[in-house]
Amino acid sequence: NEKMLEESRSMKYGNHVSDLGVRLAYDLAPDKQTVFIVDSPCTDEYQPLARYSGLAELPRVSRFHVLNQKACARQYCADHGVEYADMNLVVVHMGGGTSVAAHRKGLLVDGNNGLDGDGPFSPERSGSLPTGQLVSLCFSGKYTAGEVRKMLAGHGGLVAYTGSNDMRDLLKAAAEGDKEIAATVDAFHYQIGKEVGAMAAVMKGKVDQIILTGGIAYGQETVDAIT
Repeated sequence: NEKMLEESRSMKYGNHVSDLGVRLAYDLAPDKQTVFIVDSPCTDEYQPLARYSGLAELPRVSRFHVLNQKACARQYCADHGVEYADMNLVVVHMGGGTSVAAHRKGLLVDGNNGLDGDGPFSPERSGSLPTGQLVSLCFSGKYTAGEVRKMLAGHGGLVAYTGSNDMRDLLKAAAEGDKEIAATVDAFHYQIGKEVGAMAAVMKGKVDQIILTGGIAYGQETVDAIT
């Protein structure tokens, strides 16, 4: 409806190309009365405790790769003859951004904000940063707000350390003996493992399966390292 379209245009919840689906669906609908989208780019199924950040003015928000998270969770359940609503799953999406989420009985009850800088770093995003140092950087006078945001999403993560966002190239360089790149790749795997453990704790250790997905999950070295 018009409210949904306006919230999409406002970029209130972020700016991502997948959000165009809302507008495309509306434009293609013949009567403009009955328009549905399925699995929106983001959703909010957080449990109340997941919203606390440490500052009341800055609540944690649900913003990560819901489309792929839900699709892979459902596919796993279909493949194994179980119901998504009965399972506790940790799903790890590894693409340009990284998101790790706790799926408890069919709901995404917690996860890292992979868009704005939270959780593990990714090929292009910084993930969580030392807060005090970030504040100092913001007020150093060296960077504009736009430049800092680009550091968080676009120029952060593997790009910031290596200049590349292609994990295939980085794994190849690591295998050929580049120790600096190898250490950065190890750190990428290390941070994801930490976040998987955190999401397992959210579900009190009762996890039926951990699922790795996204383009980087095609790299066996990454799967082995996280496993």
